[in-house]
Amino acid sequence: MAQGKGDIRVRPAHFADADRIADIFFDSVHGIDPDIYSRAEQLAWAPAPLDYDYWRRAIPLHETFVACIDRRVVGFIGLEPEGYIDWLYTQNYHQGQGVASALYDHLENLARERGLALLSVSASDVARPFFERRGFRVLRANQVERQGVSLRNWQMQKPLTA
Repeated sequence: MAQGKGDIRVRPAHFADADRIADIFFDSVHGIDPDIYSRAEQLAWAPAPLDYDYWRRAIPLHETFVACIDRRVVGFIGLEPEGYIDWLYTQNYHQGQGVASALYDHLENLARERGLALLSVSASDVARPFFERRGFRVLRANQVERQGVSLRNWQMQKPLTA
């Protein structure tokens, strides 16, 4: 079930990937320019210390795919049964190299094969342009409270049928 984009391979996530996925999530959030999301917002989004147990519990409960380069996990994406993209993160030093695109393309193809009518996502300010380039439209801005800090994201969707 793996698909490649260049030297990027996409495959289903395994329980053994959970700690690496957690590291990618944490590093990705904390690598965002603080002019976009402040340090306080980053800590609210991805608190320190990193909760590896959360990711070990979450991975088996979500349909998650990982992108690998040279067999090393460098990004991940999750799909809920109704078409909600639960997460999409790429290791900082692999951003801009097609990892997120490979993950997204795999997920959209899978959603189409399953006959889903649309995909939706709550995209961060950083991720919003990525999804807009793929045909998603903003429905509304959301304010999400985490650790007492208000974070903005964008409710977006993309129809998959003509």
